Amino acid sequence: MNLFLQAAEAAQAVQEIAAEESVRMGLWELFTKGGWLMWPLLALGGVTVFIFVERWLAIRKASGLDMNFMNRIRDFIVDGKIAAAIDLCKSTDTPIARMIEKGIERIGRPMSDVQNAIENVANLEVSKLENGLPYLAMISGGAPMIGFLGTVLGMVQTFMDMSAAGGTVDMSILASGMYVAMVTTVAGLIVGIPAYFGYNYLVARIEKLVFQMEANSIAFMDILNQPVQK
Repeated sequence: MNLFLQAAEAAQAVQEIAAEESVRMGLWELFTKGGWLMWPLLALGGVTVFIFVERWLAIRKASGLDMNFMNRIRDFIVDGKIAAAIDLCKSTDTPIARMIEKGIERIGRPMSDVQNAIENVANLEVSKLENGLPYLAMISGGAPMIGFLGTVLGMVQTFMDMSAAGGTVDMSILASGMYVAMVTTVAGLIVGIPAYFGYNYLVARIEKLVFQMEANSIAFMDILNQPVQK
């Protein structure tokens, strides 16, 4: 019981010391005091930034479509300029354009075949956009767990140092384990929280793009189904 009371008093004292030293301590000193678990957390943080930026740029590029794209496609199809419609799709590097291109290539076949071809391309494009997102979701849950592991290891180290010190507790001896416990917890949350919000933001952007793809798919099928004007 006395050991737990000493641990609580030591933790409070170390926190006060850490608050005073944090003013003078730089980021590198805090990083090194977190122990070896800080390195995998740093790597996960770098992966998080890379995946988010790369996916954000890819989704932003995929979402950029000329508002007159479908109008031009309709005009080409009505005028019988199928080759011009395909060339327009090829010159427009977006998932929607590739989806419409596949539908144009199936003109003349049953409507169900055209619809299936468009859906297959759409599923493939969505799968490409979601590339890397599972890793972002994994980091959002895994980084705080690594931080919690550092908390447990730091507390174990603190109790071992207290046991080795006997009845005399030196704050400088206990500070090492407490730093590991506190710094790794903070680092895990710093990595995990942005990864969590970044993942959900990217998923929302992809869902919005999927709605746009569905709307353009319906518009394309309407073009094929509209009566020929004489």
